[in-house]
Amino acid sequence: MTGSLPPLTLVIGGARSGKSAFAEGLVTGSGRARRYIATANAWDDEMRARIAQHRRDRGEAWLTVEAPLDVPAALAVASPDEVVLVDCATLWLTNHLLAEHDLVAEGDALIKALGLSNAPVVIVSNEVGGGIVPENALARRFRDEQGRLNQRLAAKAALVVTVIAGLPLVLKGQLP
Repeated sequence: MTGSLPPLTLVIGGARSGKSAFAEGLVTGSGRARRYIATANAWDDEMRARIAQHRRDRGEAWLTVEAPLDVPAALAVASPDEVVLVDCATLWLTNHLLAEHDLVAEGDALIKALGLSNAPVVIVSNEVGGGIVPENALARRFRDEQGRLNQRLAAKAALVVTVIAGLPLVLKGQLP
């Protein structure tokens, strides 16, 4: 995949669908400098190991910025010669939900920052609404808020790709 990316691309899919690898391929194929905005928190040894593996898989050519909460600030410093990968909106939303932040205000700030970014942005998000209705209120709230955020991101993005079993399906726009 080579070519010019639109200002915003959304790559969405289920857990272990291949969405992050696909998004990384889009960014690498752009030929630009690569900025990775990581939203994960390393809460335990298993998550620390996952984060370390992701870093090894990406290699040295990426500038990694840890931004579990303040993605807008991390986007604000991206330069026009870069392409930015935000991985992922789901963990970012989870961090704000657990911190009991105003999710509408945080979503507004993210959408605004994406529109103001000097660099094209590829943002990864999980599709979480395809399963059963969660049994507890926090999980139901998360599912609902993630669905709302994904809709907002998809509306703003010029390119939306879902990834299922490692296979991309374009929902909106055209691949470069």
